[in-house]
Amino acid sequence: MATLYKTAQSEFKDVDDIREENDRQQRIKNRVLLVASRGVTYRHRHLMNDLETLLPHTKKEAKIEAKQDMELLNELAEIQGCNNVFYFEARKHQDLFLWISRAPSGPSVKFHVQNVHTMDELKMTGNCLKGSRPLLSFDANFDGEPYLQLLKEMLTQTFGVPKGARKSKPFYDHVFTFSVVDGRIWFRNFQIVERDPETGGDMQKNAKPTLVEIGPRFVLCPIRIFEGSFGGPTLYENPRYISPNTVRAAVKSQRSAKYANRVADSQDRQHRTEANPLPTDPLKDVFE
Repeated sequence: MATLYKTAQSEFKDVDDIREENDRQQRIKNRVLLVASRGVTYRHRHLMNDLETLLPHTKKEAKIEAKQDMELLNELAEIQGCNNVFYFEARKHQDLFLWISRAPSGPSVKFHVQNVHTMDELKMTGNCLKGSRPLLSFDANFDGEPYLQLLKEMLTQTFGVPKGARKSKPFYDHVFTFSVVDGRIWFRNFQIVERDPETGGDMQKNAKPTLVEIGPRFVLCPIRIFEGSFGGPTLYENPRYISPNTVRAAVKSQRSAKYANRVADSQDRQHRTEANPLPTDPLKDVFE
């Protein structure tokens, strides 16, 4: 009788149970592919290692050069069973760009990564258990502009560790903060401390937990949002973005202008000297 009851219970499930099971399987399938291009520096590589440690639902792939054919990343994500892609694109061994894409249909966004500081470099006092799930905290500015709302949703799907993901722990002990300042997204990682900083014991019931920074730190400057995965029609383009090549060219032109001014002053001094020669001294040969 018990066997028949179990069989009937397994065959005839409630609609809510089936929906909950499907949602759980869908959440578990939310994985992120972590891949970099050739030419990344040691600082970029350490940042990738930090993100791999903080996000247990990521899969790291070997470095590839997909600058000419970005569709290769969608195929690679399909092979690895991932529906999100982090692609770190390095240029000139100094500039780092981050592609965040929802494979294979999109959308995708391209960021310029600035002010990178890794956990080994910062040496903060905060700490968290490896594999624990993070809380996501977004600034109120994300609810203002439509493109910021889209970025908030994409960051939630990629940085949010789903429940039941591989190598993940079923609790929270740190928080990711995303703040919009000066048109850029500032990322910080804090530990949630629920102990008294003075005594080291448990906190009182009404006391609020404190935050201690762990790292890493970086700033994301949005460049362009595409409708498809790594391409397609442009949904948003940042009018305030300035390419690092343009910045370096401006600095170089300033230096060259300073050198040109110095050369021009030297030539003017030489012309003035030739145009106004010193008078001949009639007594310079008296003692010879």
